[in-house]
Amino acid sequence: MNGQAVEETAGGGGGAGEGGTEGGSPADGGSPTEAEAEAEVGTETGTGTGTGAGTGRDAILRAARRAFAFRPYAEVTLRGIAADAGVSASLIVKHFSTKERLFNTVADFGPAADQLFAAPLDGLGRHLVLTMVRSRREQQGDPLLRVVFALGNDDERVLLRERFDEQITRRLTALLTGPERALRAELVVGLLLGLGVTLSLHREGANARATPEHLAAVYGPALQRLISA
Repeated sequence: MNGQAVEETAGGGGGAGEGGTEGGSPADGGSPTEAEAEAEVGTETGTGTGTGAGTGRDAILRAARRAFAFRPYAEVTLRGIAADAGVSASLIVKHFSTKERLFNTVADFGPAADQLFAAPLDGLGRHLVLTMVRSRREQQGDPLLRVVFALGNDDERVLLRERFDEQITRRLTALLTGPERALRAELVVGLLLGLGVTLSLHREGANARATPEHLAAVYGPALQRLISA
């Protein structure tokens, strides 16, 4: 694809909803700083080569999560994401075609839910902590925390919160048994988000020296009590 076509794709595109948006406003009370956003959704950039967490596609997704968390949709460009990811804008077009499709991929919590909930209920608390911690350490990013920055009235941010509720909270609600399933699911999700924030705030703290298994042994029982109630 030639440079002009990439520029048009990077600069154009509507919102994730029908008709898109022409701009965006920061959340009430102010936006998070870029450093805060990076701390929550991942800070590593990729080179566009190799395998695993350093592949071009994964680097693009990490950069896109940062971009969409920190800036209104209309201000995000594929060229900016490419520069942050250390890849070419044409590689983003190859993988995702348009900014709208890239946003929809970022807003999809389904793959994270598949990993988080892939355990029997009687061991789900431990599994949730293990999955969260290993994902952060291996992928240099949190699978859920981008929803914390989706505070505001922009259509795209509303969509992000709605997807999170549908794919994470309500899916967990459907898995649980017993009374007050919806309430318990919301509290479990809150504990998971709290874990992610704590790990981000104390990157050089005691948690960084603890194994995922030890963190699961310490934190998992609180989740399991809600799951098994």
